Amino acid sequence: MSQTPHNILIIKPGAIGDLLHISPALRALKKHLPDAQIDIMVGSLATKCLFEHNPHIRSVSHFDRKGDHRSLRAFFKLWHEVRSENYDLVINFQRSNFKVWLLVMAALPCRVLVYHKTRQRMVHAVVNHLETLAPLGIDVKEANLNLELFVSEDDKQFASKLISVAGLGGKPLIALNLGASNRIKCWAPQSFAQLGDRLATELDAGIILVGGPDELDLAELVMVSTMAKPLNLVGKMSLTQLGAMLQRSKLLVSGDTGPLHLATAVGTKVIGLFGAIDPMRTGPVGSGHIVISHPEVPCVPCNDKKCHQTPYLECMTRITVDEVAIIAKNIVLEER
Repeated sequence: MSQTPHNILIIKPGAIGDLLHISPALRALKKHLPDAQIDIMVGSLATKCLFEHNPHIRSVSHFDRKGDHRSLRAFFKLWHEVRSENYDLVINFQRSNFKVWLLVMAALPCRVLVYHKTRQRMVHAVVNHLETLAPLGIDVKEANLNLELFVSEDDKQFASKLISVAGLGGKPLIALNLGASNRIKCWAPQSFAQLGDRLATELDAGIILVGGPDELDLAELVMVSTMAKPLNLVGKMSLTQLGAMLQRSKLLVSGDTGPLHLATAVGTKVIGLFGAIDPMRTGPVGSGHIVISHPEVPCVPCNDKKCHQTPYLECMTRITVDEVAIIAKNIVLEER
């Protein structure tokens, strides 16, 4: 077996942010092994587009254990596809999934690197993923930590058309991402509505609501509470279309969730609203981003999935419209 890998498979089922957190590792891997062919396997058809235009990647496949590959027949078809590629290196970024290990075994004999989430020390997820590549001679300290997302020309034209039809051309665009994988991470819809009204009035900004199909209820609450009547795009775009829309925006205001990382990956400034979750692990990567949190709340950070405190969700309710609006105005005015 060759000492230098030439045919590499990366396995990373996961959510949007988790996938974007490995983009610096992909870049570092290709820089270190420029002649290698790198394939990636993600967890759903919806997330494949995050890498389809990535110049470091040869091909993108998916393993959907609860959907497309739920049956044994479909799973073993995928197993044989992995087997047929003759990979000489597999990087498993999802070590807790048994079926992923079966897919790794399909590539044997080959070298296998495995991601281990840090428990004893606090490092950002981007650094943690890069550390998996250390056995290849890749130095984390020399790596560029910025996230990457490559959007297509079709995605850019899609965004341009939406902006034009909505009459927002020439206005600074500010995107508000309303939801998150867990509602404990969400700022109140009424607060987003007040923020949108202030920024529309004080900056003559075009306000855009973004989010996934599971957040339509939040968008409705904002729309009935705001005078500005934002452009509501919640649940109406693919991930790369959202990336293109965020690329056209001056700013995104969001809790700790995938679109926050999409924005940083396309070079857009973000204001991250962090309550229970520690931004040291999953906060925005890069310069110019602002995290608003209130560590004076005794339970922050708890990194829990439910709030058991009184008053309820104080970590998020302490974040005021005033403090977000002041920071947002400063960022947008600096961009002009």
